[in-house]
Amino acid sequence: MIFETRTRAKIGVLVPFTNTNLEADMMLMRCPDTTVHFQRMGGYDVDEIPGSDQMAGLGASDISHDLKMISGVRPDAVLYGCTSATLTHGSSFDRKLAQDIRAASGAVCITAAGALVGAIHALGVSRVGFSSPYLGEINTQAMDFLTQNRIATVKCADIGRELGNYGQGELTPDEVFDLAMQADHPKAEAIILSCTDMRAVEAIDRIETALDKPVVTSNQAMMFALMRALDLPRHRSVPGRVFDLL
Repeated sequence: MIFETRTRAKIGVLVPFTNTNLEADMMLMRCPDTTVHFQRMGGYDVDEIPGSDQMAGLGASDISHDLKMISGVRPDAVLYGCTSATLTHGSSFDRKLAQDIRAASGAVCITAAGALVGAIHALGVSRVGFSSPYLGEINTQAMDFLTQNRIATVKCADIGRELGNYGQGELTPDEVFDLAMQADHPKAEAIILSCTDMRAVEAIDRIETALDKPVVTSNQAMMFALMRALDLPRHRSVPGRVFDLL
């Protein structure tokens, strides 16, 4: 039996406590010889619909305990695994949070919202179709966040119904595929699927084949940013055209 060395990198991930898909996606995409470690975050009411106020509250919540816990593994990088928690506040807030996490942990910090922007810029495109399981107000804030980073949203699609904190994670890859189709537009150069608890990673290859356009998801974008930041090699478990840029 051949064992991994587990010495290439240690990756810490901060994940909302009701999220059921971020951990699975990170384990699916992780680079061999790396380890991935998770710390669950609170800061929101599980029984409320995750609207703008709730997600903004999560972004502004005290994560000092969570950082202390994840820092115990001495990570090389810490991923902040909630997209809407920072895009509801804006781009400056997102960058400041990453700086604060880096200062507290001593590790590279990548936020989900910042990673989406980084992947789109790496692809060299500026017009996107955007889709998510969020409520309308968060989608508006997401488009503003992208605009702040010189990315125009030419079409926005949402799921069309209110989803609770567990409902987002229960969407199937087929439903995510349909959501991406709704977000497509002749002027869209790429499709963004935003939400770390949406099973978008499993649908990437199918969407890219159907649309002949790159697809960027929250979890995939964090992995892409991580691989660039730590100089990790591409491997077969990472889906999407963006990884051709490594």
